[in-house]
Amino acid sequence: MKVVNSLKSLKKRHRDNRVIRRKGRTYVINKKNPRFKARQG
Repeated sequence: MKVVNSLKSLKKRHRDNRVIRRKGRTYVINKKNPRFKARQG
């Protein structure tokens, strides 16, 4: 999992990416291609 400055740019890299907020942190998750996982905060 990457810790990234800008999740918006990562969201556009694959069409299955989802931006999800859990416990004050923002995550990008992708069930079909897990290498796009990222966390912010």
